[in-house]
Amino acid sequence: MKIDIEHFTKKLHGRIVLDDVNLHFDSGDKGLVVGLQGINGSGKTMLIRALCGLIYATQGTVAVDGQVLGKDISFPPSVGALIENPSFLNEYTGRRNLELLSSIRGTVSQNRIDEALNAVGLNPNDRRTYRKYSLGMKQRLGIAAAILEQPQLLLLDEPFNALDQGGVEQVSHVIQAQRDAGSMIFLACHDANELYSLSDIVVTMKNGIVASSENIRRVGE
Repeated sequence: MKIDIEHFTKKLHGRIVLDDVNLHFDSGDKGLVVGLQGINGSGKTMLIRALCGLIYATQGTVAVDGQVLGKDISFPPSVGALIENPSFLNEYTGRRNLELLSSIRGTVSQNRIDEALNAVGLNPNDRRTYRKYSLGMKQRLGIAAAILEQPQLLLLDEPFNALDQGGVEQVSHVIQAQRDAGSMIFLACHDANELYSLSDIVVTMKNGIVASSENIRRVGE
């Protein structure tokens, strides 16, 4: 997968939230993790929103494998995302929520739903409804939903929020597995240790601009 962000500027309510962003990534066959770091309001979440087609450019473009979002396609053809706080139907179990999501495209088997839940440490047979989930369980379900269709592009905005150490380790394994399967992953994370341990490239955002882009390890290592 290739992502090309060219002179991307976004204004919201008269304020520039992304300013002339230029980034180019190629995951090749072996996957890629792009870490996004910066303080709140630096532009990390806005960049993730731009990558999945939730906002379009005031100026500039985002292209996924040569197709421009908002022009050639509305959304990336294969994308999973966790942006801010996950939200599901309170009266259903975690598994039933994923079944409803999977029914939209009809590409996911029942076994795959169980695999996604197990990967994040949730019991597929848990009869508790989403309303009764702890914050950590809700976060795990959001990540399970993001990886459910094994997307080529995975966008994770603070995926370790509300997780205990065991949950952090499980989600880290999930991210590594998705990378090894060939996905391009964008990971926004406040924990510098986790960010640098998981990322191939770390992009630092500041006031809506790209302050730096650092190669942590050679792609393919």
